[in-house]
Amino acid sequence: MNRFRPIDRKTDYLLPPSLDDWLPEDHLACFILEAIERLDLSALTRAYGGRGSTAYHPEVLSLLYGYASGTFSSRKIEHATYDSLAFRYLASGSHPDHDTLASFRRRFLDELAGIFH
Repeated sequence: MNRFRPIDRKTDYLLPPSLDDWLPEDHLACFILEAIERLDLSALTRAYGGRGSTAYHPEVLSLLYGYASGTFSSRKIEHATYDSLAFRYLASGSHPDHDTLASFRRRFLDELAGIFH
């Protein structure tokens, strides 16, 4: 008699899962997202000229959760969007590369500093 729960990694979901269901409501990432959604990011969004490829929204690149959780490296944040449900949740399932994250941080350093006051 088998005493273990069955493992099935091959069955596809009938409907796509909701990332909201993967984190508890009191998770730090949920708090950070709520805080980000209340911020006025219009100065950041206006700074994009619409040239080149489609940009990530500043909300995804805000790096606030990385700072709050002690992950400061752009490379580590990039990897975390694959490995961590919380980072994946905040990045909305996208995976900005470390160059994009570092460029965003350099470009908007003054604006990001103002967020922490």
